[in-house]
Amino acid sequence: MDAARRITPQPWMTAPETRRVIAAIEAGGARALFVGGCMRDAVLGRAVKDVDIATPEPPSRVVALLEAAGIRAVPTGLDHGTVTAVAEGAHFEITTLRHDVETYGRHARVAFTDDWAADAERRDFTMNALYGDAEGRVYDPTGGLADLAEGRVRFVGSAVARIKEDVLRLLRFFRFHAHYGRVPPDGETLAACRALAPLIASLSVERVWAELARLMTAPEPAATLDLMAADLVLAHVLPEAGPRTALRRLVRLEAALGLVPDPLRRLAALLDVDARGAGAFAARLRLSRAERKRLVAIAGRHGSLAPTIDPRALRRLVYEDGNDAVDDALAVAWARADGLDEAWRPVWDAARWRRPELPIKGRDARALGVPRGPAVGALVAAVEAWWIENDFAPDRAACLAFLRAKIAASD
Repeated sequence: MDAARRITPQPWMTAPETRRVIAAIEAGGARALFVGGCMRDAVLGRAVKDVDIATPEPPSRVVALLEAAGIRAVPTGLDHGTVTAVAEGAHFEITTLRHDVETYGRHARVAFTDDWAADAERRDFTMNALYGDAEGRVYDPTGGLADLAEGRVRFVGSAVARIKEDVLRLLRFFRFHAHYGRVPPDGETLAACRALAPLIASLSVERVWAELARLMTAPEPAATLDLMAADLVLAHVLPEAGPRTALRRLVRLEAALGLVPDPLRRLAALLDVDARGAGAFAARLRLSRAERKRLVAIAGRHGSLAPTIDPRALRRLVYEDGNDAVDDALAVAWARADGLDEAWRPVWDAARWRRPELPIKGRDARALGVPRGPAVGALVAAVEAWWIENDFAPDRAACLAFLRAKIAASD
C-alpha cells in the first residue's frame, strides 16, 4: 500500500508503550499498522479511546513476539485472529489480516492473509478501513479519506452484502451517520437498510441497546432518528418512540442548562410511555437495574412537573428523588412542554436547592432511652415526616424536642 496522506503524529502513536508494542510485532519481520476507529478519529482530530493494530503475523506468532518482548499477551479471540497486548497498563487489540470464508449472522469463518486490501474489503465502512503508522502516514484502500472529508458514511462494497454478513451493521450505519455524517446517505444504502430492517429482530437486545445508547449521544440524534423513521427502520428498533420534537428541544436545553448529554435522559424525551411503559421498555431491551430505575423515575415524574409547581412541593420532590433525578425529569418536562420557554427557568433555578439531611439519627432516639428495635425506626420516620411537612426548616434542636415529645406520648 502507498500512503494516501500524512497527518501529524498523535501522542498516542508515539507513546513509549505504543512504540514498544509495534516494535515487538515488527521484530518478526512483518508490518504492524494502526487501523479502524483510532485512525478515523486521528484524521478528524478527535480524541482516540481504543488503539487497534493490524498485522499479517498469525495470532500465535503475535503472542510469541509479544511475550519475547516482555509484553503481556491475552488471547482474546485467537480463532478470529485477535490478541490483546497490555503494556504499561495500556491495552492494544492486535488482529491478524483476514478475509471471510463464510459468514453466518454475527459470526464468520475467517482465513488469515497477508493482503492488506483483502482485510480492508471485509470491514464495515470505508472510514473504518484506514490504516496508519507512527509517522502519521495514512493508507486508504477503499476511499475512506474522501468519505470522511465529505461526512459520508459508506459501506465497503455492497451495503446489502455487508449487512447480511452482520445485521448489527445496519444499526451501526445510523449510529455512525449520527456522529460522522454531514451529507444525506445515498439511496442505495437506505434502500438496503429498509429492505433488511426486519432482520434487526435477530439481534440480541443488549447489542441493540448499546447501539441506540451511542446514537443518542450524537450532537443531533433526532435528525438520524427522523431518517430511520422515514426509511421504516425505527419501528423495528423503537416501536415505543414518539415524535422527535421533545428530543430536539432537550438537546438545546442540555446546552443551555449545562447538562452533559445523556442517552437515558434523551431516550425518556423520545419514548411515548408512562412509568409502566418505561418499565416494559427497560425489560424488553434488558437495561441494567440502575438504568431501568432511572428511566422509570423520569417517565413517572416528568408529567407532574409544571412551571406552576409549588416551591414546597418541588423541594419535597428533590428530597425524595435527589437533585439529579429531578433535573432529569424537569429537563424532559420542559422539553415536552415549551422547549426553552423562560416560564420554566424559575422552576429550574428553584431545583438547585440542595437536598438536606435529617438533623437526627436513630442513635438520638436510643440516647433518650428507646431500646434498639422497630420503635427507633418508627420514631425517626415520624420526626422526618414532621420535618418535611414543615418544609425542612426545623433545626436539630427543634427535631430533638419533637422526638422527646413523641417518646413521652408513647410512654
